[in-house]
Amino acid sequence: MSTGPQDNDFTIKIANVNGTGSASANALLMKTFFRMGIPVVGKNYFPSNIQGLPTWYEIRVNGDGHLARSGRLDLMVAMNAETYKKDLAEVAPGGFLIYDSTWPRRQMLHREDITVIGIPLAKMCNEHFDTARARVLMKNVAYVGALAALLDLDLDVIRDSLKKTFAVKKHLAEANQQAIDLGYKYASEHYDALPFRARTADKTDGHIMIDGNTAAALGCLYAGATLGAWYPITPSTSVMDGFKRFCEMYRVDKKTGKRDYAIIQAEDELAAAGMVLGAGWNGARAFTPTSGPGISLMSEFLGYGYFTEIPSVFINVQRCGPSTGMPTRTQQADVLSSAYASHGDTRHVLLFPANPEECFYLAVQSFDLAERLQTPVLMLTDLDIGMNDWMCPDLDWDDSYRPDRGKVLSAKELEEVEAFHRYFDKDGDGIPYRTLPGVHPKGAYFTRGSGHNMYGAYTEDANEYQEVVDRLRRKWETAKTYVPEPVTEYSEKYRTGIIAYGSSDGAVREARARLKESGVGTNYLRVRAFPFTDEVQRFLDTHDRVYVVEQNRDAQLRSMLLLETRVTQDKLIPILHYNGLPIDAVSVLDKINKDLEKVVAA
Repeated sequence: MSTGPQDNDFTIKIANVNGTGSASANALLMKTFFRMGIPVVGKNYFPSNIQGLPTWYEIRVNGDGHLARSGRLDLMVAMNAETYKKDLAEVAPGGFLIYDSTWPRRQMLHREDITVIGIPLAKMCNEHFDTARARVLMKNVAYVGALAALLDLDLDVIRDSLKKTFAVKKHLAEANQQAIDLGYKYASEHYDALPFRARTADKTDGHIMIDGNTAAALGCLYAGATLGAWYPITPSTSVMDGFKRFCEMYRVDKKTGKRDYAIIQAEDELAAAGMVLGAGWNGARAFTPTSGPGISLMSEFLGYGYFTEIPSVFINVQRCGPSTGMPTRTQQADVLSSAYASHGDTRHVLLFPANPEECFYLAVQSFDLAERLQTPVLMLTDLDIGMNDWMCPDLDWDDSYRPDRGKVLSAKELEEVEAFHRYFDKDGDGIPYRTLPGVHPKGAYFTRGSGHNMYGAYTEDANEYQEVVDRLRRKWETAKTYVPEPVTEYSEKYRTGIIAYGSSDGAVREARARLKESGVGTNYLRVRAFPFTDEVQRFLDTHDRVYVVEQNRDAQLRSMLLLETRVTQDKLIPILHYNGLPIDAVSVLDKINKDLEKVVAA
């Protein structure tokens, strides 16, 4: 596996200023690769202010389908003078840098080991566009044209994309096309094409480009969620934006205009959690999207939902912490706080999608698990999954799907029972039967977050209280048989294993491929849920050394494995990445190689 740029295998990064309209130009560029049939992914590194600070967009093109960050930058488009020095330093030896040569570049900012390409983008746009705003916007589109010439992009694909994007605003399509032509003409007349090109392929058939927040919102719709309550917080707000958009399309009666959903912006995250629990208690499928600070505020209600056994779904799109942290950077650092949220002996079911495709499917499964287990379920994504566009297989839906409502007694069933006791474990699996308000007088019970016994009555009796929390532990064991199994790649001839979860998956897969090329074979287990299933314990038992890859400082998944399984501490080797940027294959590979060298030396 080559580490240098080749046709259909290179990384581009575009440095710009937030608020200049670069997002649409970058999306156009990325979608051009995709529509040329080349696997591609885009990572947006943007500031948490509205306008004026530096922003970067990184596009990885990889014909083999490796879509984690590559750890190498082959081509930098440096559009921000304030970050030019940093941007120049980031280019790999032998790489290329494009800058706006309208203004002279300081000679001191120079590198002998890369090629610098100057294109007068601002000058061209100043000469061809009338308004100041148009000149700023079209300058970004012009660099797409320049890249089209240098990388041999298909201009017909670009033209078609512009037509689709501006179908109802033809004058904007024409202006964008003019800017594309300006950049293309100048670059093709003054420079040769780069040594690595984009070659038309057929590897994106049957795939879509989608971000995780949109996919999760669609999953909530398909799962039958009828209430969403939330307080806006980066990077999860677009989950509710997407849910609202889908509901307006598919949940409004065309004849009457009646809506069969409710979306409520609460005064804070605590209130949002309370609304979701209230709706779940009433029998609705309800959810709230949030991030780490929101989970902190929701912890009291999460404990309440656990003890009162109310189905509810919480979508945690993780970002950097502690405290407010860096709202527009990514991490996997809410694992422990989500798993054990609230005081006392509390454990919550967690699901870990690795990409937007799984955000869709696991969102649906979250609601089924919440009702089947009668408990809050938290789906943990992160900013990288949630707000970046990923290439995913077409989403598939089984029209025969019916929501799993779990153990809910109907009016007829209540009529036939002698007495209903809300927290009585009739089946021995830790999951009692529940009722919905107003179904039948026999189904009434008192919901309380303080001490209660198996019959639902208030208690401070030691034995009665312990009976209830012991049953909750029994339900936790039952949950292990319901949650998604891990994804495992295993061969008996390997004794070294790797465990990861969520968005770390792509980097681990690429690192494993490189390790295999160098003669090092590994097995791999991707955790998809907590509680850990028996398969996780078997994987730990059958390996001498297990690398646990995660995006946080304190090795949180490793800590949970030590708490929840029989594994010994010396067997688990942490591979950690936590600077806020998405994890890359090179950092995983380098850290594993360094540890293996120490093992050999010993």
